[in-house]
Amino acid sequence: MSPTTEWMTLRKEQREKLTCPVDLNAYFTENEIAGKPLAVMDIGPCSIPSGQILVRDPLCYLNNIKEQPYFQTAPEGTYTTEVCVVKGNDEDCARYAAVRLQFTDSPAVRFEEALIGHEDLSSLGDDEFFGFNVDAGLGSICDKEVHQAFCEFHALWHKENPDSNLYDNYFAALFAENYRQNPEHQRDAGDWLNWKIPNTEYHLPIFQSGFGDGAYPVYWGYNEAGDICQLVVQFIDIALAYGEQDEDEDWD
Repeated sequence: MSPTTEWMTLRKEQREKLTCPVDLNAYFTENEIAGKPLAVMDIGPCSIPSGQILVRDPLCYLNNIKEQPYFQTAPEGTYTTEVCVVKGNDEDCARYAAVRLQFTDSPAVRFEEALIGHEDLSSLGDDEFFGFNVDAGLGSICDKEVHQAFCEFHALWHKENPDSNLYDNYFAALFAENYRQNPEHQRDAGDWLNWKIPNTEYHLPIFQSGFGDGAYPVYWGYNEAGDICQLVVQFIDIALAYGEQDEDEDWD
C-alpha cells in the first residue's frame, strides 16, 4: 500500500523529528565514542533481490507474511552486513550498537527514519521514533522476497516439527556453531548468524539487538544528491548510553 498524499505532506513537515539526532557515520569510522572502544565487524552478505526492505525480530515477527516493507526502496543487490560493536570487557559483553548496509560508495550526509507509510506522524513527539519491536533479543534485515521465502520455510519447518521451538530446536545449534567458528565479539551461545535460507540462495543476517528487547529505530542514509545510499539499524545511542553521568544522577 502506497502512502497517501496527505501522509507524505505530513512526513515532509515532520522531517526534523524524523532525522537521526546523531551522526551514524561515526559508528563505522571512529575507533571510540564516549570513551568506549569500537570495532566494525563484517558478518557476511545480505540478499536484497527486490529492494523492498523489512527490519524485524526474526523469531517473533518475521514469520507474519502480512508484515510490510518500508515504502522507500534500496538498490537491488547483495550487500555486506556491517556491525558496529561496542567492545566487551570484564564488566560487560560486546554490544552491537548498529548494523549497516551500504548500497553505494557515496557518503551519507543525513539519516532519516525508515517508515512503512501508514505511521501516525501527527502524534510524533520530540525525541520519539517509530522503529521496530524486538521480543527475542534479535534483529534481522530482510528483503520482501526473502521474507516470502522465510515464511515458507517457517511454515514447513513447523509442519515437520510440531510442538518444537524454532530457536531451541533449529537456530540455537547454528548460532553456537557460528560462535565456535567466529568467537570474536560473541557470547558462547552466539550473537550473530549469516543464515542461508534452505533451498534458496538468499542470505538473511541475524544479530543481537544491543541491550536486548525493546523498540529500535531504522534509518535511511541519504547522499548529497538526496539518493538512498545506506540503511542503518541503531540499537544503542552510544554517547547517550555510555557518556559521562550527570553528577546529580544516582545510577545503579
